[in-house]
Amino acid sequence: MLVMHYTGMKTGAEAIERLTSEESGVSSHYVVNEDGVVLRLVDEGKRAWHAGASYWRGITDVNSASIGIEIVNPGHEFGYRPFPDDQIAALIRLSSEILKRHDIPRANVVGHSDVAPARKQDPGELFPWDKLARLQLALARPRNPTTDPEWSDGAFLLALERFGYDIEDKLAATVAFQRRWRPTLIDGTIDGECRAILLQLLLDREAGGAR
Repeated sequence: MLVMHYTGMKTGAEAIERLTSEESGVSSHYVVNEDGVVLRLVDEGKRAWHAGASYWRGITDVNSASIGIEIVNPGHEFGYRPFPDDQIAALIRLSSEILKRHDIPRANVVGHSDVAPARKQDPGELFPWDKLARLQLALARPRNPTTDPEWSDGAFLLALERFGYDIEDKLAATVAFQRRWRPTLIDGTIDGECRAILLQLLLDREAGGAR
């Protein structure tokens, strides 16, 4: 899988220093600076320590099955802001190459918050998933889904688990889902729109369109 992160530090230089420090215990395969410069820190064939305790579609050791990209952005703690066009253009080129090299399905291009909902918010609600989706580099958000399956909250969470999320922390899982798929309203409430979006995502996958 391919996991998108933001650095969540005041500057890109601080983030790179931490990602290359033996003492920090964290690393990533790539860093994408705000000006579009891409740095490779770890060979793609080697494990990088970017995901931490995480889960996606039955995989519990995400670091062993993923490539991690850190995107320079101060994050929610230090002044979260939109990602510059040059940065996203570079990220798109890099992601396209990685997906081709490793035959990674779009359904496995995820954010850190998707695989670690109880701990992480990145890359956050401002990340332009739609730009990646238009280029077949990520799943697209369902547009105007109208069929509310009227699941109970428990049934919604089971469907969310079926889609790929860890639902041990129910609220965190719901918030993570909204952050990715309904970023205009992140309130942790399971409503008809959330149910309709999740249903469409599952139907798309069953039809083979969400590989």
